This record gives sequence, structure tokens and C-alpha cells, in this order.
Amino acid sequence: MTKLIYQTDAYIKDFEAVVMQIDAENRSVILDRSAFYPGGGGQPCDFGSLEISGVIYPVEKVKKHGDDVHHFLGGATPLPSVNSASLGSLDWVRRHQLMRTHTAMHILCGTVFRDYGAKVTGGEMEPLKGRMDFEFETMHGELVREIEAAVNYEVQQGREIRVNILPREEAFQIPDLIRTKINLLPEGIMQVRTVEIVGLDLQADGGTHVLNTSEVGRIKVVDYKSKGAINKRIYVEVE
Repeated sequence: MTKLIYQTDAYIKDFEAVVMQIDAENRSVILDRSAFYPGGGGQPCDFGSLEISGVIYPVEKVKKHGDDVHHFLGGATPLPSVNSASLGSLDWVRRHQLMRTHTAMHILCGTVFRDYGAKVTGGEMEPLKGRMDFEFETMHGELVREIEAAVNYEVQQGREIRVNILPREEAFQIPDLIRTKINLLPEGIMQVRTVEIVGLDLQADGGTHVLNTSEVGRIKVVDYKSKGAINKRIYVEVE
């Protein structure tokens, strides 16, 4: 089992770990602990490097499988041995951009749910840009401008962002914990991680976020489209 450092502290850029397993065929290693986000919930995985026995291996992909996190290593250097000590380093510029973007998406989600009662039907993000689909029958320029003004007002409020890990039974007593149309939480998960934008939004989420909405920057709605009778897509960029 890989201890997920990012779940409780998204600001750790460098960390020490031990290589627990090696998959030579796929050129991946499993560490006892990791700050690399393995992707999920629309947020892509982190990149960076592992330094092991004086060799720096680029981490080109990270993926979670069961309780383990696989770190896929680039280059042609022979893989390290099991029980090797390693120093992991994130591509921090990219990670922090994704943290700002993910929090921006939660601000958008929370604002739209509060003001219009619309749930999310899908979403995706890259560093400093993303899209989110909502249950709207109609969408027009005036509505989009209202939403953009509302989300930037929430950014300016400097709302604190809190992360908690709760027993599944306790977490599901929270009203509207799942803001997506479909509950994406697997049945077997007994601990649920929640992300709260104090005074605006509280939902189950596994990704990485900033500590305060003021850290996000300006959120700009750059486009919107109809993706079906009750499915409208909003595209945003973070400046």
C-alpha cells in the first residue's frame, strides 16, 4: 500500500520514499509513500522525477492500481532495486497550476449548484484550463456572464479550503456530498476524502487544491456549448 502524501498536504514538493516493488515490463516502481497525484476525477497525473542511488529517473506517468501507486519511469537507465531509497520531486509549476485549476472548477461547481441547482455531468482539466458540463436546459451569453462574475466574487472572498478524510457512513450524512449526476465513488471505499470551500462548497473529491480561493487567480469563461437537451458545457481558463 502506497501512503498518499498529497491527500493531506498538497504543498509537499519533495519527499523521501522506499522502492517496494518493480514492474520491469512496464518500467514502473511502487513506492511506500508518494506525493505524486496519480490522476482521477478529471485531474491529470503529476510529472516529476525520482532520484535513486545518484540516478535521476523522469516520472512520465503515475497511475493508481488498487492500493498501490505506479510511477512509470522514462529513459533507458536500468531500473533500481527493491528497497532502494529514493527522493521524489514534483514538477511543481505544473502541479500548482493544476491545484489552482481544480479549485477553480470547485468554485464553478459550487456557485452553479448554489445559484441554479444544476449538477455536474462531466468535467476535465489541464493546467490553467478546463471544462465542466452541467444539467442546464438552456444557456446563453447573459447567463454565462452572470456565472463568471459570481465565481470571481467567490475567488475574491478569500475562502479557506479544508480537506478531511471521513468514515464512509459519516461522509454520506453530508447533504449533497456528491455534486456529479453519477456517484463515482466505488462501493468498497470505506474512507471518503472531502474538500470544503468554506461557506460555498463541500463535496467528495480526491484531487489536489490550494489553501484559499484567493490563490486561484481570475477565472475566465472562454466558451460554452450545448452538448444535449439538458447538458451544457462551460470552458474556463485561469489567469
